[in-house]
Amino acid sequence: MSLQEQCPILHFADLGDERGKLVVIEGDQAIPFDIKRVFYIYDSDATVVRGQHANRQSEFVLINVAGHSKVRLTNGKEEYIVSLDKPMMGVYIPKMIWKDMYDFSSDSVLLVLASTHYDANEYIRDYKEYLEEMD
Repeated sequence: MSLQEQCPILHFADLGDERGKLVVIEGDQAIPFDIKRVFYIYDSDATVVRGQHANRQSEFVLINVAGHSKVRLTNGKEEYIVSLDKPMMGVYIPKMIWKDMYDFSSDSVLLVLASTHYDANEYIRDYKEYLEEMD
């Protein structure tokens, strides 16, 4: 399976009307896991790189609810770059995929939905260690 197939772009329905936009994301329905943690990244700029890690247990969905950013994904063999620029689209990131988020617009708010509660021990923050585990 290719990296693009492993990390599909998800499209969420726009349920808005004349009063404004509304996007609903439900765990185990719109995304492939139950949501255990939500966080967001904002007030970064185009020079900042966030992420720079892989997770042994956590799955993620990243959505730019405002502005735009890019996500570089790799499994150590392939690389895939996703531009997140619509609040009704996201990218699914399964376990053991290295991720770098970057090129944030000044108004970027990057929402992250996670399948697990935070556990520092499941993070791989050294790329060489990640590649060794992937072999």
